[in-house]
Amino acid sequence: MNKYVLDTSALLTFIENEDGVEEVESLLKQSIDGKIELFLSVISCIEIYYISCREQGKKIANERLELIEDLPVIQEPLTSKLIRIIGEIKASKTISFADSCIAGLSRLKKAYLVHKDPEFECIENEIKQYKLPYKQKSKI
Repeated sequence: MNKYVLDTSALLTFIENEDGVEEVESLLKQSIDGKIELFLSVISCIEIYYISCREQGKKIANERLELIEDLPVIQEPLTSKLIRIIGEIKASKTISFADSCIAGLSRLKKAYLVHKDPEFECIENEIKQYKLPYKQKSKI
C-alpha cells in the first residue's frame, strides 16, 4: 500500500482551495477508501495553527485544527526514532526545522512527501516526492 505524508503546504492547499486542491482531495478520498495510508506530522498541525492565528485570528485557527482532526490522516507524534531521523536531516541539509520534521516522517514511513515547497528540493534524491503546483511569486 502506498503511503503519503502531507506537508503543511499541502494542508493549506486543501484548506484554502489553492491550485492543487484536487490532488489533495484525491489523496484524502483514497485514504477514506483504504487504498493508501495518509500521515501528518504534529508539526504541521502547529504550523497550521500559528499561521492561521497570524493571518486570520484564533477563531479560524481553532476551526482549522478541528477540520484537521476530522481528516482521514494518521497524526504521528515524535518518537525517539523519528527524532534521530529529523536530527540527521537538519544537521546535513539547509532546511527549516519544521520541514526537517515533516521530511523525517516521510523517511521513517517510506512515504511520498506531498508538498508545494521548493525547500524540499534539497532532499528529492533521498525522499520520494509528490509535488503540487508551486505558488507563483509576485513580480513586484
